[in-house]
Amino acid sequence: MHVIGEERDLFMSELQKGIEFMQNQQFEEAAQAFNDYIEANPQDPVGFINFANLLVHLQEFESAERFYRKALELEKEIPAAHYGLGSLYYEQEQYADATEQFQEAMKQGLADEDVYFMLGMSLLNQEQSKLALPYMQRASELNHEDVDIQFQYGLTLAYANMIDDAEKQMDHVLSLTDEHSDAHYNKAVCLLYHEKPEEALKQFDQALAIQPEHVLASNGKKQVEELLNQDDS
Repeated sequence: MHVIGEERDLFMSELQKGIEFMQNQQFEEAAQAFNDYIEANPQDPVGFINFANLLVHLQEFESAERFYRKALELEKEIPAAHYGLGSLYYEQEQYADATEQFQEAMKQGLADEDVYFMLGMSLLNQEQSKLALPYMQRASELNHEDVDIQFQYGLTLAYANMIDDAEKQMDHVLSLTDEHSDAHYNKAVCLLYHEKPEEALKQFDQALAIQPEHVLASNGKKQVEELLNQDDS
């Protein structure tokens, strides 16, 4: 989440308190602090953006959108408001609208891993894996240790039919944490693509050891075992 406002010198106390309350899950106190800041600074978009971020977290999407729009009325070029709107639309599965807002945030100068990742995810959810790929790759480059980013990049490679690269990416995810059942499952799928059923079976077993209710891994294991039994007969 892009919380802004730490660098403003005037009337900072309520804004800072609101951010701290929000970080500490004290949402009512955060709302009061942001409201006090807005009343004292009605022409500053920062208060509206932070209040909107809080509302998104509370899934009060309609109110949050109004606050982001108010911030953009006060200041047209404010990438954090566009990022916030993108996150709001993404939460509501309005992926085309989310894509537009994340792209606008980037045009206005936002360039961290979060915006690249969220734009990539928005495109993936529209089944546009090839368009998503450069954004997911850039997110991966900017934060090489984030497990979720690295895993989703691996999936994007697989969706784009770049199976060798996808398998390497799953290996990277598993180097960060060996307890990632979905990474084991997807590595197994890559191994099956390369006609390595015995190695794939080991990965399915690993996935199920971590998550016994992993339905896809369970089905994959059964299919591979049937295939190997046919070969032995």
